[in-house]
Amino acid sequence: MKICNLINNKSELGVYHNGIVININEALEIYPDETVPKSVEESIESNDEALIQYVENLSYSENEAYIYKESECRFGPVVTSPEKIICVGLNYRKHAVETDMSYPEVPILFSKFNNALAGHGEEIKIPKVTEKLDYEAELAIVVGSEGQDIAQEDVLDYVFGYTMANDLSARDLQMRTVQWLLGKTSDGFAPVGPYITTSDEIENPGNLKIQTLVNGELRQNSNTSDMIFNCEEIISYVSRHMTLKPGDIILTGTPEGVVMGRDEADQVYLREGDEVVIKIESLGELRNRFVAG
Repeated sequence: MKICNLINNKSELGVYHNGIVININEALEIYPDETVPKSVEESIESNDEALIQYVENLSYSENEAYIYKESECRFGPVVTSPEKIICVGLNYRKHAVETDMSYPEVPILFSKFNNALAGHGEEIKIPKVTEKLDYEAELAIVVGSEGQDIAQEDVLDYVFGYTMANDLSARDLQMRTVQWLLGKTSDGFAPVGPYITTSDEIENPGNLKIQTLVNGELRQNSNTSDMIFNCEEIISYVSRHMTLKPGDIILTGTPEGVVMGRDEADQVYLREGDEVVIKIESLGELRNRFVAG
């Protein structure tokens, strides 16, 4: 199942089903069911069987007001208020090579704040304080259950699903000090979505094609199999140091092909008017256009 956060004066739960998007909140006004979640957060924390059954039993007549084409939808960040946004740096082998860095011995963790969250299709303002805004396609894990000190063989039981993220990075700010935070968490620097694909639909998150296109030009083209630390290792490692909560988001790193990894003469950072599309196999596309801040 693919769920989303629809913006329609307020946040509402959406489900992508057979090529259309169902606004669950609007459907519930016509066909009430108190067992069905009304938001992404409620869906993460509840048994999704009720939602699956509800969607299967809905009417799909053309005149139903709760049915939308994807192009008609306005998407918000697919998780609106995670307690934690945890990011893993330097986690693809070829990305480490292109940036002339050694493979890390343990996952490199940093964070973003909720102000960085943005939705699919949202315009991202380029801050005036940076001249080196870079893209980073990333597979993002959405935590489904609270857990601490989780064994690697058990971690996927704690995963609600997977989504796409763009770990936008202002390289001049990121490298200003040894702490990366300043270059990572400006407003809109973490577009996520448009959908969470539930974990039952992703057989192996460690073997998914991942790409970035800038204005239609292919910039990143890799596979999650190139990760240094896979999803199981990341979740287990993080959970040994902090309690994971439902709705937490873990960005798992980016492959080679970022602007920073190019020869300096070939580095063209994101500019006003650019459109970045992140694609991950089985998850879809995350698309954002950049405007002046």
